[in-house]
Amino acid sequence: MSFGEKRSWIYVVSALVVSAVYFAVVLGRVPGADVRRIAYVWPMLTAIGVAVVLNIVATVVAAITSPRERDKEDERDKEINRFGEYVGFYVVSVCALLPLGLAMMEAEHFWIANALYLAFVLSSIASSIVKIVAYRRGF
Repeated sequence: MSFGEKRSWIYVVSALVVSAVYFAVVLGRVPGADVRRIAYVWPMLTAIGVAVVLNIVATVVAAITSPRERDKEDERDKEINRFGEYVGFYVVSVCALLPLGLAMMEAEHFWIANALYLAFVLSSIASSIVKIVAYRRGF
């Protein structure tokens, strides 16, 4: 497994786990509550911070455990990364229509912020999955 594929696996797993915990905690407070009173800012910032730190730590561990692979990046790796980032860009662009629509409807900030966070999460997951598939099936 190339180092680029390992990074993609790290990214998709951390995005899935951290965002699932965040949405379970925050959306679990919604039933019967006034969303204007739900504290979501610090949990969201914490989730973003945890995801960043988790990615960095896991990538460093992967680099330490396979030092010969970490510096090997060929043209195929660059093309797979570029393709995955393109897909992620299109996913976030389409998904951003939801928070934009919510803002235009003057929805609560809670829903706008969470829809935007979801757009970024879906983008990172889609990008990583596309990269993993490209590594596994060929590009």
